[in-house]
Amino acid sequence: METYSGAYCEQTDSAKQQERHYYLLSELQMLVKDLPSSFQQRLSHTTLSDLALALIDGTVYEIVQGLLEIQHLTERNLYNQRQKLHSEHRALKQELVRKHKEALQACKSHNLAVLRMNQQAETEALEQRVKEEQSMMDEKIVVELDQKVVDQQTTLEKAGVPGFYRTTSSQELTMQMNLLELILKLQQKESQSRSLS
Repeated sequence: METYSGAYCEQTDSAKQQERHYYLLSELQMLVKDLPSSFQQRLSHTTLSDLALALIDGTVYEIVQGLLEIQHLTERNLYNQRQKLHSEHRALKQELVRKHKEALQACKSHNLAVLRMNQQAETEALEQRVKEEQSMMDEKIVVELDQKVVDQQTTLEKAGVPGFYRTTSSQELTMQMNLLELILKLQQKESQSRSLS
């Protein structure tokens, strides 16, 4: 008798999973219609079906949310670092202007031309330093954000989400962003329907 009830539960679970798969696939097919036609054509029925299968238990939603939180923290941190550098540069420039004013006020007229030349050289040197430091910061930001993309691709690939793998192709990255958008929209729709019921 126990074997029979166990088999019945498995069939019920299987039926529920099949029903959920059809529901997710149907929702994904509707959401895909909002994408540009070039991407609609690349999302085959098989890909959408595989994506629906990956979403059945909700784990992928949790992974995507975690990745988004990490991305937002990283972006905020990098933004704050850049703002801090900008503030330091502004303070350096203000200090140089103050120092130059004091020197001009204390300068004898026969030394004025030499002082102005020296001050011009100091100003240009500071401008060059600021430009180089900002360029280095921007490069660091690009490298860190690129690494986050690789981390996201790898994580989603390991989680078995179709369409995700390491790539730098702009067309493939756009496709992956569209897939992420589909996942997020579907998650939002499901959480709204849960809160209403």
